[in-house]
Amino acid sequence: MTGGRVRVGVEIPHRAELLGLLATGAEALGFDSVWIGDHVAFHNPTLDSLTALAYVAALTRRVRIGPCVYLLALRHPTVAAKMVASLDVLSDGRVVFGVGVGGEFAKEFEASGVSPHERGARVDEGIAVCRALWAASPVSFEGRFTRFAGVALEPKPVQPGGPPIWIGGRSDFALRRAARLGDGWVAYLVTPERFRTSLDKIRAFAREAERPLDPAGSFEAAHVLFTVVDDDIETARVTAARFLTHQYHQPFDDLARKYCLLGPPAACLERLDEFVAAGVRTFVIYFTVPAERVQDQLDRFGAEVLPHVTRGGPPWPS
Repeated sequence: MTGGRVRVGVEIPHRAELLGLLATGAEALGFDSVWIGDHVAFHNPTLDSLTALAYVAALTRRVRIGPCVYLLALRHPTVAAKMVASLDVLSDGRVVFGVGVGGEFAKEFEASGVSPHERGARVDEGIAVCRALWAASPVSFEGRFTRFAGVALEPKPVQPGGPPIWIGGRSDFALRRAARLGDGWVAYLVTPERFRTSLDKIRAFAREAERPLDPAGSFEAAHVLFTVVDDDIETARVTAARFLTHQYHQPFDDLARKYCLLGPPAACLERLDEFVAAGVRTFVIYFTVPAERVQDQLDRFGAEVLPHVTRGGPPWPS
């Protein structure tokens, strides 16, 4: 694979009976990270992401772990900070805290007593609360949604100052948030061209905020890629479209062709190269197949695609 050195992780499905097998399998195959999506409520059954990741942490030794991405607006940030700090301790400092605003499933906001219109402000403040509690003891905070004085959160995360925070999203609001507050950015459902343009926007927004970023260095540029490996690219497209249409309750026939990683290994590597050239440094592979087929996809990707990806890169952001 040409281009820069990259890392490759995998997002595993919300199936209790598969978590351990897939996480340990990914580590054995040489993947760099294991991720799990996050919802309080959704169209489909979902586990609590941080609880599931604690289980993954106990079964693995090397891979980074994280939610992709955690809907921080739906949780009290002090409690979230405590849970993430504990996960970092239990995993010996392997957590990456992916954070997003959500909003595509209104019922989970209703159930959590949070207005969707406040989600951006709540996430911004929540990140500040987490960083404050991870960095000092005792600490005080005075915000719009959260106020406390003289609070000590112990034990602190293993990673000094806390796990790196990667901001998920495609909108300009998300890109500004990544530029102002993030240690990285996680894209999804974008073309290589849009990824490159968005990364340029993040650099520009960071300059406006007087926070210069180096996406080739300490700032991580990541991308979630919905993936189906199959010798026939049309079969792969149909499989991905059917899965994603069910998952998100919207038609994905055209979107699968435009945004997904599809087809035989050679075609997958060619597409990965395009994203690397656009600036991606971490891939999160999300196999868009029924849960019982994920193991086969993981094994095939690990055997026929992963060995041809130029691995490594700068140290993980911290």
